Amino acid sequence: MELTWHGHSTWHVDVDGTTFLIDPFFSNPKTELSASDVETPDYVLLTHGHADHIGDADAFTDATVVAVPELTGYMEEEVGFTDSIGMNIGGTVECGEAFVTMHRADHTNGLNTGYEHSLGMPAGFIISDKKPTQESDADATTFYHAGDTGLMSEMKDVIGPYLEPDAAALPVGDHFTMGPAQAAIATDWLGVDHLLPMHYDSFPPIEIDTDDVVREVKATGSSAEVHVLDGDESFTLE
Repeated sequence: MELTWHGHSTWHVDVDGTTFLIDPFFSNPKTELSASDVETPDYVLLTHGHADHIGDADAFTDATVVAVPELTGYMEEEVGFTDSIGMNIGGTVECGEAFVTMHRADHTNGLNTGYEHSLGMPAGFIISDKKPTQESDADATTFYHAGDTGLMSEMKDVIGPYLEPDAAALPVGDHFTMGPAQAAIATDWLGVDHLLPMHYDSFPPIEIDTDDVVREVKATGSSAEVHVLDGDESFTLE
């Protein structure tokens, strides 16, 4: 599984040739790309409707958009997507060579326009090359994109033990999401081998020192490796 971070919460994920773009927002200082530089993926996954998560979705309307039904409805009616998969918390859908499971995120989900439209519940996505079951599968490769979230007990009680992510992209910028301390606790609760920090340094309120993330993870006793990627850098999850 190839994971590429384009800054903020924007990730490109390749699972055996099936491609995903999560929360496309290229107006951030970590990427040198614009939306027009990026090949249209098979699927666009949207965690919620804030402008810094759907800001460049309109460049990828030939893809299938995946989100809660309220948000997919908005993306079809107002943005121009013609193919969508509306799903909801706890559901799993098959997308090409991958399985996408949606889980809640503790955040808000307002639309930053005057358009009166409920966009449903914020979410995160667990992407795996195997369908999740109660039977542990050591051969599965699984990536968790937490969306914009605070620390929540479901990471310890559900996502970690049952969905078994190998790597997690967690927000660490504080102010609007978890900061380094709570993201470190989440890393420990999830039991992941790899932490990929995101949602930081995009604008002043979420500027941090990423050394704090490394120190906080170590303080939990977690053995997870922290990968502070450069913008547009890839990480291969095996």
